[in-house]
Amino acid sequence: MVVSDSQDKMYYPPEDLRKDAHVPDSNSYLALYKKSLENPEAFWKEVAEEFFWKKPVTGPVQQYNFDVTKGSIYIKFMEGAKTNICYNVVDRHVREKNLGEKVAFYWEGNSPDHYMTITYSQLLGQVCRCANVLKQLGVKKGDRVSIYLPMIPELVYTMLACARIGAVHSIVFAGFSSESLCERIIDAQSSVLVTADGVYRGEKLINLKQIVDEALEKCKEKASSSINRCLVVKHHALKTKSGAASNKLQTPWDSECDVWWDEVMRDSPEECEPEWMDAEDPLFILYTSGSTGKPKGVLHTVAGYLLYTSLTFKYVFDYHHDDVYWCTADIGWITGHSYIAYGPLANGATNILFEGVPVHPHVGRFWEIIEKYKVTKFYTAPTAIRLLMKYGREPLQKYNLSSLRILGTVGEPINPEAWQWYHEVVGQGRCPVVDTFWQTETGGHVLTPLPAATPLKPGSATLPFFGVEPTILNEHGEELEGEAEGYLCFRRPWPGIMRTVYRNQERFENTYFKKFPGFYITGDGCRRDKDGYYWITGRIDDMLNVSGHLMSTAEVEAVLTEHPAVAEAAVVSRPHKVKGECLYCFVTLKDSREFTHTLVEELKKLVREKIGPIATPDFIQNAPALPKTRSGKIMRRILRQIARNEKDLGDLSTLADPKVVEVLFSQRFEAAA
Repeated sequence: MVVSDSQDKMYYPPEDLRKDAHVPDSNSYLALYKKSLENPEAFWKEVAEEFFWKKPVTGPVQQYNFDVTKGSIYIKFMEGAKTNICYNVVDRHVREKNLGEKVAFYWEGNSPDHYMTITYSQLLGQVCRCANVLKQLGVKKGDRVSIYLPMIPELVYTMLACARIGAVHSIVFAGFSSESLCERIIDAQSSVLVTADGVYRGEKLINLKQIVDEALEKCKEKASSSINRCLVVKHHALKTKSGAASNKLQTPWDSECDVWWDEVMRDSPEECEPEWMDAEDPLFILYTSGSTGKPKGVLHTVAGYLLYTSLTFKYVFDYHHDDVYWCTADIGWITGHSYIAYGPLANGATNILFEGVPVHPHVGRFWEIIEKYKVTKFYTAPTAIRLLMKYGREPLQKYNLSSLRILGTVGEPINPEAWQWYHEVVGQGRCPVVDTFWQTETGGHVLTPLPAATPLKPGSATLPFFGVEPTILNEHGEELEGEAEGYLCFRRPWPGIMRTVYRNQERFENTYFKKFPGFYITGDGCRRDKDGYYWITGRIDDMLNVSGHLMSTAEVEAVLTEHPAVAEAAVVSRPHKVKGECLYCFVTLKDSREFTHTLVEELKKLVREKIGPIATPDFIQNAPALPKTRSGKIMRRILRQIARNEKDLGDLSTLADPKVVEVLFSQRFEAAA
């Protein structure tokens, strides 16, 4: 499957990593992969043996239908079994494995002055207390609880408390607007909302409770609000030394609805019997943006999600008992659900929970934390890597990063230049980079290297994880063999795949299964090279059809960022009278570089040379900054509208800095007047 004389440079796993690796070489990977496809029953039953089951599975391990022409789409794993995910990720380590004193989380606040250590025993106590509080507030099995919290320990306590009592958590990223929060509360029909008084994001103080009150007011206007009680955490950074709320923030208060977390937690018992759940009972709803603009409530269930997040974490990060692991994501996104909370905790890992941003209070914040806790496995987004690249090597040289063993990337395809910098500068040339491809819908990694088994190619998500069977289809739904480019689809389910769109099975089937019956459709374009490696080419809606040629924006962006003057690039389509669509490129330059006509011509020439004349951009615009969400994702919808000079941009509340849009419109006229 993998040949070493490929034209692409391959990076081979370091020998010392192979000694103790769970999957030590490519032959081991191939044998396990073969077993996972040919005998999934035995494969997943073996994984399930790691965990506690109140009632074991009696029937088939997996049942499914991916073909809309044969009836309703469904996926079931371990049906008939009973367990509790909170018991498996917390109690099991304390009660069965004697790991109560092991650190579950090192919490690092927005300011380096705020930090905390939480052991598995402490975690269990806090989760049980919170579970009892939720019960006191009337939460029962099957009820939905909306959580709008920053990256503080109470976020983990609350989500696990929901799982413990069989409530369904719906976490909303605490950077979303009141409108977005309202929409998600109404769709989930939540009965309780958990939030905080406020949070510092960098230097900025944000009044979360005020946003919550605006959201609840909007809920009342749009429908009868389902929220009965609002549980409010006093943020650690906003407390006085006596523990009272400081006067830095005026917290709006409704005594009929609002309850202070500290007051109800104080006398809550530290024991709470877990609710034993059916394998296919809902675990959580997480909303992801849809092409229609209305968010989709992606529903994940108990047993399959536990098995899949646990196994992917163990193998992809080659987790061992003495590792210190850090994923820089926010729990408001799927990465935080799967690879800060459930996956690491299922393995009894020591984890870092980070509230801050990469460049506050200084540009070495990430490196400072790695040195402080001797982090061994580090998982972050290409956007963060590109941001830190702008500051060069110097900030890293002050810190000792020798503890690092494995690096990972998540959220978007990583351009080869950023991959090389991450590998050579952060990993000092000795740490494999696991470039993981997956989605909110997949629950866990689906295409990913395994650090000791997979030779790496910068920019490639490489090969499928166990139980995952990818295929590439053309526009007519025909499977393409060998080297090919088209739609990335999957032939069969794995345990962690979503089960439905909450309260909208029709949308689930139309979005993911209707276009190509018999396949799960990712919505991503993909190229498979001659070695069988997969390269994500971008969302299909980020694919461009220029003069009848399908072209990916990610490919053009990667070429533009190869130019020494370019720090970051984003490419979108713009209608063209002759070609149908043409390329409109936004480029952010490195410090002290100037945007000139000569540079524009150099960039066009580079794209022509690397991809071909058909890919030559029609427009290249200077972009001092790109419009991004607070999690760092580029909002391409907005860039498409700027390229087309469409002034009605809709809701911009998810943008980290809305002023960026005005600047881009003012620069646009120079590019495309």
